[in-house]
Amino acid sequence: MDRERVGRKASFSAAVIDSQSVKTTEAGGPRGYDAGKKVKGRKRQAMVDTDGRALVLDPQFASVQDRDGAVPVLRLSKRSFPFVTKAFADAGFAGERPRTATLIDVEIVRKPLDQVGSAVHPRRWVVERFFAWISRNRRLWKDTEATPASASAFLYAASVMILLRRIARTA
Repeated sequence: MDRERVGRKASFSAAVIDSQSVKTTEAGGPRGYDAGKKVKGRKRQAMVDTDGRALVLDPQFASVQDRDGAVPVLRLSKRSFPFVTKAFADAGFAGERPRTATLIDVEIVRKPLDQVGSAVHPRRWVVERFFAWISRNRRLWKDTEATPASASAFLYAASVMILLRRIARTA
């Protein structure tokens, strides 16, 4: 409904995938250590459509590498969204496992050679914006849930609230 409201087809063929490492509390249940971000907690793997609507959200241990954590996300997406044929991702998702997990073509969006510092890349900014949106939810600024299943439920609840606000804004 929201896609059609903005003049797009209801079924989409492309998505964007990324991850976000978040700290957990001591009571936050199972967790890992993301050495790259220096975060002890969980990693939120997310696949969103090209407008930033959540498709698949999967909390995992922070110690899971992006290329390994992408495999379950890609497989889950094929069940619910079989029409997705392309996924855009950053260099952390480069490798054999994401490329061969499903028939989805994983395209790595690389930074330009002349880029210095941080910059927003085409196609990938929508998933970063999604992470910013869900982080505004007080319950999700840090992962306090005891199980990954409850963490997943709160991620989906936050994404539904975002979608409902988008729909209500134009009603």
